[in-house]
Amino acid sequence: QVQLVESGGGLVQPGESLRLSCAASGDFGNSYTMGWFRQAPGKEREFVAAAFRWSTNRLYYGDSVKGRFTISRDNAKKTLHLQMNSLNAEDTAVYYCAVGTSLILSTISRGSAYRYWGQGTQVTVSS
Repeated sequence: QVQLVESGGGLVQPGESLRLSCAASGDFGNSYTMGWFRQAPGKEREFVAAAFRWSTNRLYYGDSVKGRFTISRDNAKKTLHLQMNSLNAEDTAVYYCAVGTSLILSTISRGSAYRYWGQGTQVTVSS
């Protein structure tokens, strides 16, 4: 049974940092991609970052988070972390972890390319 469990969300002030984690369980094969998306109220889902095909160590970021967010992997635990620095109000959203099992690189930022999704964790940036 496939399961993705996010953790680490919360309320922070502008300029502060937060670290999200996504623990995956289940059989994804050897070429799965694990990523983060977010969705703010009234807005479309947005690509945040992804680790393409777990074994390749290729990391990709959405334009709005480049230079501020960093993803890292714990291969043994099938866990993907999202370190978020210099947070601002525009980062407020529900953050979702997702896994794509046969994803090609050109679709890495498309939510439709991911098969499995976590329940989401709320991140609120407010003073």
